Amino acid sequence: MKKILSAVIAAAMVLSLAACGSSGSTTATTAAAAAPAAEAPASLGKMTMGTGGTAGTYYAFGGVLGQYMKNKGGVDVTVVSTDGSKANIQGIDAGDYQLGTVQSDVMAYAWEGSKSFADDGAIDTFRVIGGLYAETVQLVTMDPNIKSVADLAGKAVSIGAPGSGVYFNAIDVLTAAGLSEDTIKPQYLSFADSAEGLKDGKIDAAFIVAGAPTPAITELTTTNDAYLVPIDGEIGEKVLASCPYYTALAIPAGTYKGQEEDVTTVTVKATMIISADATEDQAYAVTAAIFDNIDDITAEHAKGAELSIENATSGMTAPFHAGAAKYFKEKGVDVETK
Repeated sequence: MKKILSAVIAAAMVLSLAACGSSGSTTATTAAAAAPAAEAPASLGKMTMGTGGTAGTYYAFGGVLGQYMKNKGGVDVTVVSTDGSKANIQGIDAGDYQLGTVQSDVMAYAWEGSKSFADDGAIDTFRVIGGLYAETVQLVTMDPNIKSVADLAGKAVSIGAPGSGVYFNAIDVLTAAGLSEDTIKPQYLSFADSAEGLKDGKIDAAFIVAGAPTPAITELTTTNDAYLVPIDGEIGEKVLASCPYYTALAIPAGTYKGQEEDVTTVTVKATMIISADATEDQAYAVTAAIFDNIDDITAEHAKGAELSIENATSGMTAPFHAGAAKYFKEKGVDVETK
């Protein structure tokens, strides 16, 4: 009887413990089920963003920004590779794109109908979201005899696609050095093709205008004895005096493999634009998705470190979208709209 009684008590204890475990598990499950999930932003439709070549900063950084616009702003953005600034502005004008990354100087040409837009006329179907980061005019070569811009005379030099932002930047720099398109052997190549042309010996130097470090130059300097040629001194001063969109910038030592010293050059500003037809809610959401998440964006791409309200709102030569203006006003900054 004692043995039977002991067995009954032991069984009761086991059942009691099992019940406790079951109760605890049920409670945890119930609590987990009750915990609110992170609320997804309301859907604000779909947009296509024009960027640049796959070896440039526009494409890589645009991909990061597009994810934040979708996950934080509710705008489902598809990022596509394009021929860059002019193509993006024309794409927005045609309705093919609703967002685009552009050089601040090319944006001004479009709004004014000058330089690369002189033949086509002014385009006013876009609005500004904000400035993003410095786009550096980088002159890269593997020829040890090229030490300055003046040494490009008679050389095969990639100056970007005709009418592109890179093209006009290259012409501005060449002009400051007393050169022209006729005094070099111009090649009209993409960033990736420029890098390949340098490696194959088909060109002697290339102008690449993008945020540094630029993937095409990083790859080139990692596997070859390539280096940057400074745009400084009298040449740099003439470039700065020629156009208000340029500012001076030193590319820090160590940006590229083998770069032991700072390299002084000039820059314009990468800018995000949006279709004038976008709703105020869409433009506000896109703007907030970028400038409310600077630290997280920086963790994914180095160019995020240059994002700021001041950088976003200064030096713009076209009007902001009302939705972007609403966001910046909340941050204490008034911007021009139309």
